[in-house]
Amino acid sequence: MNTKIISDRTLEMIDQYKNFHIGNTVCSIPYFNNKHYGRRAGLRVEIGKGSPKDIFEEIKNKALEQGVDMKSFDSESLKRFLVDNDIGIDCSAFVYYLLNEESLSKKKGGLDRHLHFPFSKGIIGKIKSKIRPVENTDVKTFAYDKNSKVIPIKNAQVGDIITMTNGLNNGNRDHILFIYQIEYQNFLPIVLHYIHATAWPTDGEYGHGIHEGRIDILSLERPLVEQRWIENDKTGEENYTFVNAKKNQTKLRTLPFLC
Repeated sequence: MNTKIISDRTLEMIDQYKNFHIGNTVCSIPYFNNKHYGRRAGLRVEIGKGSPKDIFEEIKNKALEQGVDMKSFDSESLKRFLVDNDIGIDCSAFVYYLLNEESLSKKKGGLDRHLHFPFSKGIIGKIKSKIRPVENTDVKTFAYDKNSKVIPIKNAQVGDIITMTNGLNNGNRDHILFIYQIEYQNFLPIVLHYIHATAWPTDGEYGHGIHEGRIDILSLERPLVEQRWIENDKTGEENYTFVNAKKNQTKLRTLPFLC
């Protein structure tokens, strides 16, 4: 058995979100659901689209406004401060930053050079998408056929994405996972390791953020939702990510320019 893992550059970006530092204090950046707040404008950090640097600067600004000494933070109080001030990352922005780092590591330039924005309306919408690509890249943009293509599990590679899109307008949320590590046996994938920004119902008010999970491949001929998903030591109906995958149109996709 052998294992492939994403570039060091991309792993560093994962770590910056998963183990965000203020001095010696560390916590996971919370999940931010912009649909819940309904914000349409503002700085990207205010709508769940901020880079780790953006988030750090926002914490400094909020702490100054509120008279909070950043040196007083421990992991628990830092996470509360982030959540209480609506500072976090949504699933598509998290994946955007990871794919951007992977593209740069392969000397392909920034991700914005390669993306199409089919849902941006009119000339103004197209201009906004090019000026503010992170803010205008959602799950459906990643799942657009000119940006990524559906592949069979046997062709999975690190840097691929799993998109969960809701085509029925039934209230289920679109979501996206990033595959950062794959275990192979006889040159075929047997375990897909993924990471994502999410909030499980069991996370409570302050427990959400960056989650990791795995998909054990039971059969290369079966679709993703018929494999074994494990996250937070939960499987089956106790695994909220798996439940969401079953409710949506869940596809394994690759971005051709990264191949």
